[in-house]
Amino acid sequence: MSAKAISEQTGKEFLYKHVCTSAAVQNRFRYASVTAETDWDRLTQDHPWLLTERLVVKPDQLIKRRGKLGLVGINLDLEGVREWLSGHLMRETTVGKAKGVLKNFLIEPFVPHTQEEEFYVCIYATREGDHVLFHHEGGVEVGDVDAKAQRLMVAVDDKLSEDQVTEQLLTQVPDDKKEVLASFIVGLFNLYEDLYFTYLEINPLVVTQDGVYVLDMAAKIDATADYICKAKWGEVEFPPPFGREAYPEEAYIADLDAKSGASLKLTLLNPRGRIWTMVAGGGASVVYSDTICDLGGVDELANYGEYSGAPSEQQTYDYAKTILSLMTREKHSQGKVLIIGGSIANFTNVAATFKGIVRAIKDYQGPLKEHEVTIFVRRGGPNYQEGLRVMGEVGKTTGIPIHVFGTETHMTAIVGMALGHRPIPNQPPMDAHTANFLLNASNSAMTPATTRTASFSEPRTSNDVTPAKKSKAGLPADCLHSILWPLKNVVTGDWKEAQASSGCSGAKATTLFRKQTKAMVWGMQTRAVQGMLDFDYVCSRDEPSVAAMVYPFTGDHKQKFYWGHKEILLPVYKNMADAMKKHPEVDVLISFASLRSAFDSTVEAMQYPQIHTIAIIAEGIPEAQTRKMIKMADEKGVTIIGPATVGGIKPGCFKIGNTGGMLDNILASKLYRPGSVAYVSRSGGMSNELNNIISRTTDGVYEGVAIGGDRYPGSTFMDHVLRYQDTPGIQMIVVLGEIGGTEEYKICQGIREGRITKPVVCWCIGTCATMFTSEVQFGHAGACANQASETAVAKNQALRDAGAYVPKSFDELGDVIKTVYDELVANGIIIPAQEVPPPTVPMDYSWARELGLIRKPASFMTSICDERGQELIYAGMPITEVFKEEMGLGGVLGLLWFQRRLPRYACQFIEMCLMVTADHGPAVSGAHNTIVCARAGKDLISSLTSGLLTIGDRFGGALDAAAKQFSKAFDSGMLPMEFVNKMKKDGKLIMGIGHRVKSINNPDMRVQILKDFVKQHFPSTQLLDYALDVEKITTSKKPNLILNVDGFIGVAFVDLLRTCGGFTRDEADEFVEIGALNGIFVLGRSMGFIGHYLDQKRLKQGLYRHPWDDISYVLPEHMSM
Repeated sequence: MSAKAISEQTGKEFLYKHVCTSAAVQNRFRYASVTAETDWDRLTQDHPWLLTERLVVKPDQLIKRRGKLGLVGINLDLEGVREWLSGHLMRETTVGKAKGVLKNFLIEPFVPHTQEEEFYVCIYATREGDHVLFHHEGGVEVGDVDAKAQRLMVAVDDKLSEDQVTEQLLTQVPDDKKEVLASFIVGLFNLYEDLYFTYLEINPLVVTQDGVYVLDMAAKIDATADYICKAKWGEVEFPPPFGREAYPEEAYIADLDAKSGASLKLTLLNPRGRIWTMVAGGGASVVYSDTICDLGGVDELANYGEYSGAPSEQQTYDYAKTILSLMTREKHSQGKVLIIGGSIANFTNVAATFKGIVRAIKDYQGPLKEHEVTIFVRRGGPNYQEGLRVMGEVGKTTGIPIHVFGTETHMTAIVGMALGHRPIPNQPPMDAHTANFLLNASNSAMTPATTRTASFSEPRTSNDVTPAKKSKAGLPADCLHSILWPLKNVVTGDWKEAQASSGCSGAKATTLFRKQTKAMVWGMQTRAVQGMLDFDYVCSRDEPSVAAMVYPFTGDHKQKFYWGHKEILLPVYKNMADAMKKHPEVDVLISFASLRSAFDSTVEAMQYPQIHTIAIIAEGIPEAQTRKMIKMADEKGVTIIGPATVGGIKPGCFKIGNTGGMLDNILASKLYRPGSVAYVSRSGGMSNELNNIISRTTDGVYEGVAIGGDRYPGSTFMDHVLRYQDTPGIQMIVVLGEIGGTEEYKICQGIREGRITKPVVCWCIGTCATMFTSEVQFGHAGACANQASETAVAKNQALRDAGAYVPKSFDELGDVIKTVYDELVANGIIIPAQEVPPPTVPMDYSWARELGLIRKPASFMTSICDERGQELIYAGMPITEVFKEEMGLGGVLGLLWFQRRLPRYACQFIEMCLMVTADHGPAVSGAHNTIVCARAGKDLISSLTSGLLTIGDRFGGALDAAAKQFSKAFDSGMLPMEFVNKMKKDGKLIMGIGHRVKSINNPDMRVQILKDFVKQHFPSTQLLDYALDVEKITTSKKPNLILNVDGFIGVAFVDLLRTCGGFTRDEADEFVEIGALNGIFVLGRSMGFIGHYLDQKRLKQGLYRHPWDDISYVLPEHMSM
């Protein structure tokens, strides 16, 4: 969410640190926080004023009207404060419907003052600007400030001046206080803007001769602005609403959410409840909570939460196991139910997310059965059939009752099943498999040249837009009486205030998308673009709807896509200016920019007059930035869809990004051709659910838009409803409203005034909010009611009173839509047309493989490492385990080279080998080559490679050869003397024997160190003993024919492989045969070569030229003779 309440202490800290005013702000930073754990001696040391001043104490837990509730201790000394706290601290208190424990208190200096010195000031945000409320009488008895206060609206991007404040707000303030108050209010407003507050109230604000005192303060900040305000905010803790505890599991999920591009939310309502939910989608999560409460489950509803935005398998697993852990802590006499629900996903791979849930269910199968948990699943979207199959299988294998349903079942039907209000079908009908979209629905092998492009009821015409006209009024309500909601006496407040002029100076188009619409996509979203092209093809468009892409992080290039069966290239530009110049036909921008760059890229796009529509997909854009975009769009006549949206779709014409999901859903919901019904929704996932509902109950969708879940969407419900009213092909309108905001009241106004004459079916989700005892922020940032008129219940009543068709619940939305549609058909307003099969589109290889429809031989095989999951795996061991077990470099080498977890001594031996082979001075050939190469100005890789290329039988590569020679001789039963004599007779060198410098009298200490370790730790050293016997023979002939370090490592490694217990004899011999031992020298010596390279660079050595006096210049042999 965006607007989050902060504690009074945090709000005052922000104010004292950052307010800029000429008014003297008193008592800066003079507050002390108290909890049950407070050390009073330490507190008085940190705040010595507590011992000398009169004090005020009050709870700091987002409680309103504390004074009227008797929750403020006034004019006390410290002892009096402690006595007052003894009766309040950790005591349960009821505030309204919420019951909670008082845990956090704030102590501040008492400020003596008169009633005349108390004032009220409040600043809050709306779509059009920020409202400043001021009243000259503040304090506990301030009353209805909305009615009493002077009000000043500062439009978006405008500034507030002291003159404005004095003239419009301070008319009833004594002259001697006007200057101080004007300066403070302007400073407060600037603070409010700079620190991205969305609400800031001070009551009372006391002004005395000494200056300004901020006594009580309440505030909310836009949490999405954290990346902008981090330096000023610091670490902000957002307290839960009073009456709801802050649970560590909520903090854990919030942390997961912050680290993820997906959305993960969890709010615990009643941890002892028997009804638990795990719902995909911000809108769907609200609908499921509504339905549970409508069916009487409010007291047993344990949690609210949602996961969306394509979380990974691991993220879904972490989310699911958190919920399963919570619900299996206390038993319930009736058992428990888990509702794993969701709408039809647009782009989330349902099977992939379900894998994470299945893992969690398997891990918790024991506790789930012990607590008698029954699971109900309903989901749709990409690869949902595989996800449902896997979920059904885990029910069978674990014995947990799991009931699985797909898109053939109404979204919330599983709630009725779970709560015993409707029977559970034994074998629910399943829709066709995803792969069926490959097949032509007709018997003809030919692809139709074109599909229907007009609505079922719309005559073909070249002009999409006609002047607004009064058409036949909506249907009489009588035919719907049995299924519509008979609401009574719901107070809606003065909804007429919600109707405000948008101030739009640029005329916006009625028709946003046509069959010739060309779009530009900001961001390298190749999957979304391919989905758009497949939709274009199945709609029989002549050309792709995407003309180009813009991606600032690469140079200009071409990107390959498919157009039906053939490959095409789309241009990708580094900057928008070039793209716009080369594609003047583009009038739609689809922005996949991140929340940090969406504002700048949108503002840039609006500089080009050719752009008429912009879709902003990103979620989490600060509200202040969104309002600036809206203002600019209104001035330029640009329609913005979003932010925080999946987009919209116009069947047969155009779709935005991932809207409508994959082709199987496009075909199932008949989105390849227009119908007669248009809808507007906030939620992207719920818009896809509406596609499904409308396709099953009517002739289909004409156009659908998801305006986005933020508090200030770029375009409103009314903007699109009026477009639909003025579009001839649309015969009925569906609106899926939501708790929060007042936009739905404009629809009421439009219906009453006759501006909207087409039937409007409307339902506002979030009806459950009025049943909760504490405030719950739902998945969408805008889904929070700040006053009674913003509740879903109030809006549903107002819509019904105005003449809209309002069902009893979301469960019955499809029934109402069908009833209205059937009446329109019966009256001849809609004439259903004959279906025409769409062209076939081949499935992408990657998706076909994901679905398990195809197989192909892999180009590579690997058995040592797997990087595909959440965590890197070495030979079956997760990287976290590698570090937890402190395996070291030797252990990692064992996993990657030998695919075994080697004993500790073996790992140590490997590390010792790497250490002793790391370097042997600059004179050896490998180091020499590296140095020469480095001094020639070559890079590290080239210099290292130059040195490594010298490794072979003569230098460093004797490990394998020595191991092979000695093993063969030992295994064949040769005596050491026989081996030496045979090698001499064959004229071969014994690999690993001999050294240029070291000898029996000048031993190599590296060999001695290794020998001591091996003798102490290895279970057996048969081959090493054999090699040492050979050394006795060779050194008796010549002192330097010792077993050198290469030979020692070679034979010792064979002993290690044969005797450590991890390998068979054949496996041990195979590792020697394939060159594993030489790898030890290569890896070790690479460290030294790199050291020589860095040394030469550090010493800044110039190009090497070999001296003449070190070269023997001779004539060719035949000439010298």
